[in-house]
Amino acid sequence: MDFIATAAFPISLSWITHNIALAALSLSLVYLVSRAIYNLFLSPLSSIPGPWFAAVSSFWITTHILRLQQCKTNHRLFEKYGPVVRIGPNKIIFNDLTSMRSVYSVHKFDKSTFYKSLLTNENDHAMTTLDHAGHIARRKGYAPHYNPVNLVLFQPEAHDYTLELVSVLEHIAGKHSLDCLALFRHYMVDVIISSSHGYRQGALSKWIAGVEDSMATAIADFPKRGIIRSAVPPWVWDLICRIPNNRWRQMCDSDKIMGEFVGARVYEMRAELNAGKLGESEKIPLLRRLLQHKYSSEQAMPDHDIISEMMGHMIAGSDTTSNSLSYFFWELSRRQDIMIKLQAELDQAMPDPHAIPDTALLQKLPYLNAFLKEGLRLYSAVPSPLERVVPSSTSKNGAINEAFDLMGYALPPGTIVATQGWSVHRDASIFPSPKTFLPERWLERPGNAEHLFKMAQSLMPFGTGSRVCGGQSLAQMMLRIAVATVARNFDVVAPPETNERSMEIKDSFVIDSPCNHCPRT
Repeated sequence: MDFIATAAFPISLSWITHNIALAALSLSLVYLVSRAIYNLFLSPLSSIPGPWFAAVSSFWITTHILRLQQCKTNHRLFEKYGPVVRIGPNKIIFNDLTSMRSVYSVHKFDKSTFYKSLLTNENDHAMTTLDHAGHIARRKGYAPHYNPVNLVLFQPEAHDYTLELVSVLEHIAGKHSLDCLALFRHYMVDVIISSSHGYRQGALSKWIAGVEDSMATAIADFPKRGIIRSAVPPWVWDLICRIPNNRWRQMCDSDKIMGEFVGARVYEMRAELNAGKLGESEKIPLLRRLLQHKYSSEQAMPDHDIISEMMGHMIAGSDTTSNSLSYFFWELSRRQDIMIKLQAELDQAMPDPHAIPDTALLQKLPYLNAFLKEGLRLYSAVPSPLERVVPSSTSKNGAINEAFDLMGYALPPGTIVATQGWSVHRDASIFPSPKTFLPERWLERPGNAEHLFKMAQSLMPFGTGSRVCGGQSLAQMMLRIAVATVARNFDVVAPPETNERSMEIKDSFVIDSPCNHCPRT
């Protein structure tokens, strides 16, 4: 009996284990099929058009996110299904100005958890703070820095770095092509760190000397890091960061690299403040403002929040503007007619090509500003969906609604909704011939004031509503200075290898692409 019992026990245990596994597999399949049926036919979102497989699972749209093609994929969906499309079990995109104002400006929905993939130093900053109350507390600290009146004080540094950029291009003088994206990124890293930290990084001079600047590389890597991190579970991200490849690990460590740099600047400036070495000054770097900022009368902004905030501004200010500049000059390289008109205006405004005018004068140049608006329309730095979450209730005409009415569709609380600048800017009813780069559409002419206003209302290169980019005034200033100075001093020519295919936009939340133009005198 003992022998029989001992021999039979493993067989029984194996049988039980096998059947438990089958039962678990069967239950999993039943759950997945039931969930798919619910998402397709029973969900409150089931009446919203879109691909059936997108309604079943987020896997399909995630593949396009990882391929850096999200904004283009969404745009094709709008063309096929109309202005409201379901792209996930709980995610809706829309392309409608009235709804855009309602979501982002009137109701001011909170952000989705996607933004947590953009944490800096593993901590929140203004962009990743999902609720409005927390965002307002942070925004009060940095908003005065980006006031146009304050930014004028930092023009001398901006002019110095721009003339250094001109010197680099004069040295090349059409002898060979160069990577404009890398050029403008290092240029903007110098500008942003100077105005934010009161510190000269020398990124551009290092790049010219063939020395890698770790900050510029980390800033370039961070958006791709965020896209991957947003699309995979935390345990997968941990595995990815262990891949034994130095360049891959450098990308994973981009957050750490920037955090160490900013942390050193924070402790350095705090020590100078405590020692009384920083006197009163009209020109105050952003870092000093945050060191003196208080969330309340009793709560100073802690160092870890300051470090995260400074990192967020450094990334947003450098990467977006450098990408936009690269595409602006790509357009100039293939549009001789535009270059001639722009240079004619700049020749009069800048008799001395090395004397950069005050930004107040540049703001008054019609064709320059029409060129910039058109560039921002087609090459918005952030083409991706700006995700928001439908709250537990919304109010309309004094009544409380449990669902949010989006163009006739009732969206339950928790639904993720978003619009994207890529599609808003390509609406042919607002922008005729939307794929054509046409600065003239922005010039004032008799009888077009109403249409200009409508186009301006639809232009959202820096986001829209209450969470619009806080640094857009600095970005606008630098775009004017850089475009005016380079276009005044050089013709821009692209080498044969720079073409539509090589310049195809990648959507890593911000636009991204290899870029190698050849500016020459």
